[in-house]
Amino acid sequence: MKTIVIGVAGGTGSGKSTFTNRLKSAFGDEIAVLYHDNYYKCRSNIPLEQRKNINYDHPDALETDLLVEHIQALKAGQTIQCPIYDYAQHNRSEKMIQVRPRRIIVVEGILTLHDINLRRLLDIKIFVDTDADVRILRRILRDSEERGRDLRGIISQYINTVKPMHYHFVEPTKAIADIIINSGMNDVAFDMVETKIRALLQE
Repeated sequence: MKTIVIGVAGGTGSGKSTFTNRLKSAFGDEIAVLYHDNYYKCRSNIPLEQRKNINYDHPDALETDLLVEHIQALKAGQTIQCPIYDYAQHNRSEKMIQVRPRRIIVVEGILTLHDINLRRLLDIKIFVDTDADVRILRRILRDSEERGRDLRGIISQYINTVKPMHYHFVEPTKAIADIIINSGMNDVAFDMVETKIRALLQE
């Protein structure tokens, strides 16, 4: 089975999930999604209050080697047990989710294009680019409504780690992308990506 691996990167709140969800709607059961966030390292040996202060926007916070192994396994036709990250506990959950091989694998995350070993597995590299003011507002809504974070904590994390790490690690990967999309709702860009995927599947 031919497998197409697509990387969807971009800053926090840029619209990566919106674009990924559109791909899921377009390709249905042909697609599997791996979220880089689920591969944050297990921190069970560290108290919760200390876990809150970890720099989660640095590449070292992620177990990207495991993600690479999982993509390779899926490409080889093997089912994987994907970790699940618990944002409320700032730690990897004890639960896992089974992911079966699919013709299309989407890897989504702010640092998807940063690691060279991960990058080498990508057939299409996408960067979703959105204005910083829009991104921070989206992050505030998401973290407060979906992840149970308080406003003061969200702002502190954004200023101390999210913003500086974005400019140091995330923004530079825009130059590596095959396609740069301004927001996850760009219809023209989505149609181009969908057409390219279908063409690759037919090769």
